[in-house]
Amino acid sequence: MRMRCLDASQPNFEDDLKQLISWDNNDDLSIVASVEKIIKDVRKRGDAALFSFTKQFDHWDITSSNCFVTKAVMQNAWESLPKQQADALQFAADRIRDYAEHQLLKSWSFTDSIGNTLGQKITALDSVGVYVPGGKAAYPSSVLMNILPAKVAGVSHVTMVSPTPNGEDNQMVLAAAWLAGADNLLRVGGAQAVAALAYGTNSIPAVDKIVGPGNIYVATAKKLVFGQVGIDMVAGPSEILILCDGKTQSDWIAMDLFSQAEHDENAQSILISPNQRFLDDVQCSIDKLIDNMERKSIILASLEKRGAFIKVANIQQGIEVANKIAPEHLELSVEEPQYWAEKVKHAGAIFLGRYTPEALGDYCAGPNHVLPTSGTARFSSPLGVYDFQKRTSIIACSKEGAAQLAIPASVLAEGEALTAHARSADYRKLD
Repeated sequence: MRMRCLDASQPNFEDDLKQLISWDNNDDLSIVASVEKIIKDVRKRGDAALFSFTKQFDHWDITSSNCFVTKAVMQNAWESLPKQQADALQFAADRIRDYAEHQLLKSWSFTDSIGNTLGQKITALDSVGVYVPGGKAAYPSSVLMNILPAKVAGVSHVTMVSPTPNGEDNQMVLAAAWLAGADNLLRVGGAQAVAALAYGTNSIPAVDKIVGPGNIYVATAKKLVFGQVGIDMVAGPSEILILCDGKTQSDWIAMDLFSQAEHDENAQSILISPNQRFLDDVQCSIDKLIDNMERKSIILASLEKRGAFIKVANIQQGIEVANKIAPEHLELSVEEPQYWAEKVKHAGAIFLGRYTPEALGDYCAGPNHVLPTSGTARFSSPLGVYDFQKRTSIIACSKEGAAQLAIPASVLAEGEALTAHARSADYRKLD
């Protein structure tokens, strides 16, 4: 398999780049219709619909008595883990929590020049729903990344949902839920679980916000319930963009490209370099290493469908191309990575230097691995503690301060023909 090659010096490069990174986020109307039907049914019939869809899609008989995973079962899963896995989960959890604690927003206030107190009050959300994929796509790391920031923020109740095909629990997922502090864990998934979290059933309490990754049906459901509840983001396929000066071992870079390509056939792996010989070396490394990959077929399909090498004149041009792509993950495998990172405007996460592969960020570096995809890093941020906190404005006027504010407020209200606003302000004027 030969990687697609683009050259930034060619006149058609901009068009080729747009075609390469384009991802159709338009709704599949048939999927939307199916998800709307599921949501409507869950709203109408509650648990009966939730359990019926679970039996249909996950192939097991679920009831109100077996839909919950008790805390005792979660704790047992944690205590039964092999020591190496338990130590790794604990290590990751400690680092994720420590990083999250640095993100906490604090309330603040000040007194202005006319004696009024103005400020901002920070409060945690009351309840959050966390969706965690199940089956072959079970990711205990996602449990930690989604629940720990919520707990650091002070969310009092976290309900986790995760499908269990054929009724089989993933023990590492249960252990991670215990370690992260999930308050409830239910064996349900799909659009029906999202609907239940948004509107509530007898078994699942309605939440204020839903976070976590899922397939196209889950993503569509999150979009459709937004407004009833908050959501984190609607994520597309995973992406990695590597900018390398040609001085990193080619096997390392090839494996970094594989690390995203193995997620699924729609994942995108792109390498940018000013060094053509290095691009050729990475192609050789791909050919050499691919046969040893357990997900060889997925990696090859991903690289063939959406992967690419991009030849640029220099690192500065590589940064400019990276800003146009706005990738989920950006590796700067170059000399002076801190210098070049200052020039990056759009990326979900930046990995600086030759010893910072994206894979470390996926698990235990500390920063969250829930990141904006499909170019949305132009206006979106990683999941963090701030996603589970609300900001409320605080205004406290003194008698004298209110009198001074009332004059311009009344004038502006009259200009907008809002007489009651004007009179309300006028009443606060001093005699």
